[in-house]
Amino acid sequence: MTRSTVSPVPRRTQEQRSQEMRTRLQDATIDCLVEYGYAGATTPRIAERAGVTRGAQVHHFGSKAELMTAAISRLAQRRIEAAMQELGRVQVSSDSVAGVLDFLWELHQGPLFIASVELWVASRTDPALATELKKVEPYVNNAVLLGLSRFTPDEVDRKDAEAFLYTAMDALRGILLSAFVDDDPERAHRRWRRACRDLHHAGEAALSGRPVTD
Repeated sequence: MTRSTVSPVPRRTQEQRSQEMRTRLQDATIDCLVEYGYAGATTPRIAERAGVTRGAQVHHFGSKAELMTAAISRLAQRRIEAAMQELGRVQVSSDSVAGVLDFLWELHQGPLFIASVELWVASRTDPALATELKKVEPYVNNAVLLGLSRFTPDEVDRKDAEAFLYTAMDALRGILLSAFVDDDPERAHRRWRRACRDLHHAGEAALSGRPVTD
């Protein structure tokens, strides 16, 4: 009779444990940004949300500024992952512009957008945050732009597609920002649908690869 052997689970290295702790604290920072806002996302709250001691938090990130700066790159990574997941749910149809606009709406729902807004606003008076955001935002936007290629023919000019993307996102983000102080949770979606009527015409010109006449 042969004894079965079970391979031992490899132990995590110190570097792996350290990285896992840093990621845990970064995710807790994002959660606290959503729940408490930038001002209320204090280091004790972040440590509590991560389930670690203040000493462990300080060992990895010595200050709130360090935590927030580190959270920016983690948030960018999660936003890119969310964009790829959302793209996987989009059904490509004959109306490619509507698909793009629906994709952008879904992408800007939920806590990741709220955390991003908190950091964008805070960066207005925080040069360190602004510098870090300038590094990572192009990667997020490029991921979204890459996703647009699913909806557009090969001959579409990248600059035209990019201009349309930014115009649509600017309109959407403005609508969603005003919704933060609106008692009607559905108003933002109604306003977005109205904006989409104008955006759709612009999108046909930008994403079809051919000029659109009035």
